[in-house]
Amino acid sequence: VQLQASGGGLVQAGGSLRLSCAASGRTLSFLDMNWYRQGPGKQREVVASITRGGSTNYADSVKGRFTISRDNAENTVYLQMNSLKPEDTGDYYCNAVEALLTGPRYYWGRGTLVTVSS
Repeated sequence: VQLQASGGGLVQAGGSLRLSCAASGRTLSFLDMNWYRQGPGKQREVVASITRGGSTNYADSVKGRFTISRDNAENTVYLQMNSLKPEDTGDYYCNAVEALLTGPRYYWGRGTLVTVSS
């Protein structure tokens, strides 16, 4: 599975961005998908998840502001980020989890940088 994240950029606090993660090599409907981020000097953390069945989960820090969605026909996962704050700054990574009989297999794409100015 290859993952390509895009959509990062520089935005002022209170603004919005939409990140995209295009998957290839495997049909998206078989994968659970996550968005992680890593801020400056911080550990990588999961911010949003969406299962194969469409169930979503969010980190407390982004609840009510971020929305994860998936378009299986386009093999793409999105992260709509609204009301952005400077603390949302970081590299955002797309992650896919494939459930195999031998256990989960994880795939990572390159990050896309989000910078929120105050």
